[in-house]
Amino acid sequence: MYVAVDLAGVAAFALSGALVAVRKPLDLFGVLVLATATGLGGGFLRDVLVGQIPPAALEDWRYLAVPVVAGLVAFRFHRGLGRIEREIAVFDAAGMGLFCVTGAVLALEFGLPAVSAALMGMVTAIGGGVIRDLLAGRVPVVLREQLYALPALAGAGVAVAAVRLGLDDLAVIACGATVATGWRLLALRRDWHAPLPPGMDGY
Repeated sequence: MYVAVDLAGVAAFALSGALVAVRKPLDLFGVLVLATATGLGGGFLRDVLVGQIPPAALEDWRYLAVPVVAGLVAFRFHRGLGRIEREIAVFDAAGMGLFCVTGAVLALEFGLPAVSAALMGMVTAIGGGVIRDLLAGRVPVVLREQLYALPALAGAGVAVAAVRLGLDDLAVIACGATVATGWRLLALRRDWHAPLPPGMDGY
């Protein structure tokens, strides 16, 4: 089940990356590169850090096929996706929610303690978005906009707790992803930010 969730996260992040590329605008190759880097970046980082070598994306063809298909879909049908900024935020939040769970669960499977597993889930969730933004030439969302890393960490922590409580896979995924994605979307809607240095609000 976690492979399917991982692939869903790849697809969601790949769509967000492809939509950013379309908006820049980049050509077809640029769209596919950004979609693939965004979709696979967090998973690559997760696998390397926990010692899963080679990374899953290099062993299973589906991990490469999913972001390519997502990139092609976004390239061809981006006008039908509606308001691009809104769609990017939704896809990004969904990918973040799914990846924070799979990252945390994989870390537990590799023997990491609970706190480290939660942190690994957060790193997995934000890695693809950071790579996307750097390639697109903008400050990463995690550093400049509404709460992002904190919802990812919370979702990963909930997933770790659910595993420790012995809940089944579906419950672990539902609990962790719902907390992370829901908090991220609520932060976007309510414009919740981490504090700025005193006196820097206008910058």
